Amino acid sequence: MKTQDPKKKALLESLRGGLIVSCQTQKDEPIYTPDMVVKMAECAKWAGAVGLRINSPEQIRQVKEANLGLPIIGLYKVWHDDTCVFITPTMKEVDAIVEAGADIIALDCTNETTHEGTQAWDLIKEVRKKYPDHLIFADCATIEEAKRASDNGAEIVAPTLYGYTPATENIEGANYRMVAQMCRELQEEACVIMEGHLYTPEDAMKCIFLGCHAVVVGSAITRPHYVAKRFVDCLSKYQDDWRKVEKAHHTNELK
Repeated sequence: MKTQDPKKKALLESLRGGLIVSCQTQKDEPIYTPDMVVKMAECAKWAGAVGLRINSPEQIRQVKEANLGLPIIGLYKVWHDDTCVFITPTMKEVDAIVEAGADIIALDCTNETTHEGTQAWDLIKEVRKKYPDHLIFADCATIEEAKRASDNGAEIVAPTLYGYTPATENIEGANYRMVAQMCRELQEEACVIMEGHLYTPEDAMKCIFLGCHAVVVGSAITRPHYVAKRFVDCLSKYQDDWRKVEKAHHTNELK
């Protein structure tokens, strides 16, 4: 691995071969309650998860205060209508999740233009400089973006945003061939963690077999309304594409 920092290496090793559960809920969703994300995290720990992926300073702080003993991959989703970049898009959001207690910083590392008019992947150098002791989790959509993120200091790369950028938006599921190539080409430089479009334990195991360091699963575990939507979509002869809900912008207002 690129990092030689003992603490970072130990944290990465603790994730090896394991399940990271993305515990997220938005205020406009039917499952939202003030303590829901903590309950999700407690369920993940009970099941044997090795880490958590948490959105927003508020929810990171809640889970941190619960003292579950699992590392937190922190992110901060902020949506704008003029860009597809929404995961920890500026240093303001990075500062907020670090202050809240994130152990690993997740941010958009695609080549897409942000609301501020910059390229998303340019932020990584600034984050690396300001927070040298934190691991960086690069959310990418392509192999090229993952390589650039690794070159710029990310210890972890993932195809999280495959399906969320203009070049990849028309997808049907995980691109295992791309993931396998990412593992082969970056294995000496960064940890490849699979995230996105995994719906069964068999999907997750396939990624470990391909060479991924660990896997992140969210919607299939922690969002029952998304699971129900997939069933309804199939039963209604695919009249309403359930994947649209995964890509929807959310509001911070309570329903």
